[in-house]
Amino acid sequence: MTTAIAHRLTRNVRYITWLISDTAKGLASALFGFAIPLIALFVTNDPAQAGIISAVGMTIRTITTVFGGVLADRHSRIVMMIIGSAAGVVLAGAFTALALTDAFTFVTLLVIDVALAARAGFFDIAGESALKEIVPDDAMGRAQAANQGRDAVLQLAGGPLGGVLLAAGAWLIGAAMAVCHVIAMATAWMLRRSAPSDADGAASEVGLAAAAVAIGRPNALREIAEGFRWLISRPDLRGVLFVATIVNLGFSTAMTTVIYALQQAGHSTITIGLLATGAGVAMLVGALIAPLLVSRVRASVVIIGGLGVATLGVFGMIPAHEPLALVVVLAVTVFFVPAVNAALMGYFMVATPTELLGRANSASAVLGMGAMPLAPLIAGFGLAAIGRENTLVTASVLCAISVLLAVANRGLRALPVEAGWSAHARRFE
Repeated sequence: MTTAIAHRLTRNVRYITWLISDTAKGLASALFGFAIPLIALFVTNDPAQAGIISAVGMTIRTITTVFGGVLADRHSRIVMMIIGSAAGVVLAGAFTALALTDAFTFVTLLVIDVALAARAGFFDIAGESALKEIVPDDAMGRAQAANQGRDAVLQLAGGPLGGVLLAAGAWLIGAAMAVCHVIAMATAWMLRRSAPSDADGAASEVGLAAAAVAIGRPNALREIAEGFRWLISRPDLRGVLFVATIVNLGFSTAMTTVIYALQQAGHSTITIGLLATGAGVAMLVGALIAPLLVSRVRASVVIIGGLGVATLGVFGMIPAHEPLALVVVLAVTVFFVPAVNAALMGYFMVATPTELLGRANSASAVLGMGAMPLAPLIAGFGLAAIGRENTLVTASVLCAISVLLAVANRGLRALPVEAGWSAHARRFE
């Protein structure tokens, strides 16, 4: 609490500006992420085809994220935020046009999903990495906790808002996305204008250092490899990433299975959106206590405990069929997710050198999301082949494996409280 008062993060105007930009972009992603699986189901009436669209989009995002990290380290990260938002406006306009002309098919949905996934992969890493240029290390844990609260609000608003807009017309999803990206672009431009006079020079030096991996021309593959090598060489980070890969796959499979099953059972998009509302309320409350947890409890305890609760929640989804029961179970499942993410992401940002942050972020995202494209495929084909309950059992087993790996990982078990992150990270430099 003393650190929070002394630092006064709420008076950091540049952080607030960054948060508005990132929130607007996040809302656009939340709306599209909610709408695309449901639109795909309406158009194809086939969970397997809907799963293919989501899986291809996730794969493209994973691939482009690798190169997005290189771009974030070579160029001004705030300029990349502006360009990425401008691309989002264009793609949101294309989505709106397809909806207004009733041109949605399996192919057109696949194309627009791939395009939006590529935009996110190439540009979103820059926005995440820019935070280290705006917030000092001793406030990073609280900044990440605040970001988790913001994500909870998006989760709270995204589902119902997406359900209402989709019920009124899919074109409204595209229009809302366009507005969000315009706001993100304008606030990123303000962030660029408010940068300290020496910031551009420092950013240029970082970009040149990252690009000049060897004498001669910059080599993207070599720079990508450097990011992966650095990340895997860190015993305090590498084990956590593999745990995250498995739990992300398990949880995403469970959520996709539940959404597909509700849609196939005839529930409306607004009802399905209420799942996100329940999760958002729980995450918002969890985000309020996240700063206390990361500042007073060892990060290892927060992470392992949070994963354990989430795993029990996924098991609880198996007997829950009605939307109200699922809302309650999902709320319990995600309650400690903000604290887990604040601990993981906060320590990661503190431990990573600025000049490597883009590539390390992308390497972390690839390792953490590497198996995610399998989730909609497991859910779609699982529902068709083995049914809802058995597919959720598969997701539950994956989550349980992640908890066992976390408990067995020495590097994860050694992570201290927030005040000790900098000193702990220096041991591995």
